[in-house]
Amino acid sequence: MSPKKLVSGAMSADIAREGQRTMAAPLGHALLEIAEKDERLVGLSADLAKYTDLHIFRDAMPDRFYQVGMAEMALVGAATGLAQEGFIPFASTYSVFATRRAYDFICLDIAERNLNVNMVCALPGLTTGYGPSHQATEDIAILRGMPNMTIVDPCDSIDIVQATPQLFEYDGPTYMRVLRGKVPVVLDEYDYTFELGKAKVIRPGKEVLIVSTGLMTERALDAASQLAGDGIDVCVLHCPTLKPFDEETVLAQIAQDRLVLTAENHTVIGGLFGAVAEAMAKKGVTKQIHPVALPDEFLDAGALPTLYDRYGVSTAKIVERIKGLLA
Repeated sequence: MSPKKLVSGAMSADIAREGQRTMAAPLGHALLEIAEKDERLVGLSADLAKYTDLHIFRDAMPDRFYQVGMAEMALVGAATGLAQEGFIPFASTYSVFATRRAYDFICLDIAERNLNVNMVCALPGLTTGYGPSHQATEDIAILRGMPNMTIVDPCDSIDIVQATPQLFEYDGPTYMRVLRGKVPVVLDEYDYTFELGKAKVIRPGKEVLIVSTGLMTERALDAASQLAGDGIDVCVLHCPTLKPFDEETVLAQIAQDRLVLTAENHTVIGGLFGAVAEAMAKKGVTKQIHPVALPDEFLDAGALPTLYDRYGVSTAKIVERIKGLLA
């Protein structure tokens, strides 16, 4: 049998492994469920509904969906107007287009006015092989400095389904990194419920602590399971909300006598590692933290499994990193 061909994953609909349990288009279905009960919800897209899972909502409720074309600044402007009229918009595009092209509009139209506009954006970090034009490796760093902005980086379909209604109810602007298509189902095996603004221990462990966010929580859990076979006890602390950041929970876990790593699908600058370091500095906590993150550089195009290994964010590389640090 010939080996499976590696593909770039440039426009693929999902990031799930072959045979993995998944949920199809969790964001689209979560929005539709809310919209059936509350007429204030509206959806918008910059010509990418099919690729951000808003096509589920669009097809069911075409009168409440707005297609603005490939014009991200117009997308934000339209969402602003709808929010001012009492609607609660969910606006979708790719993360790179929202944070790079429409930053000023998000900042001054939405955030300064503290409007209830929800940006739900796909292809976060290294989830496409298209290269720097589509890899939103710095989106969290861009938005963390924006006043009033809430930032969510979900691990899986469970996180997305549970986070979406909380974002709808939250009074203020939000940004969620969307995993699309057939999204892995991971957190249902754990005693976990998404709570906006809260970090939660997913797996306890006495020897190593991995503070993780987004899809890296799944890889942290996989790494912990593999390391358990070697007698290494790993705790995984999931931080789905990056702003506001749950400093109290994170620092309480870091205070324990363990090797500590952070894991994120984002550049090492300005994301989870930065938030942890800032929290520690404010409280005078002195301890070495080892980041597992994307490097401060423009990434290559190519097959995603190859890129995950190249940049040290695959499960295998996390296991290798921890073993090396413990040695």
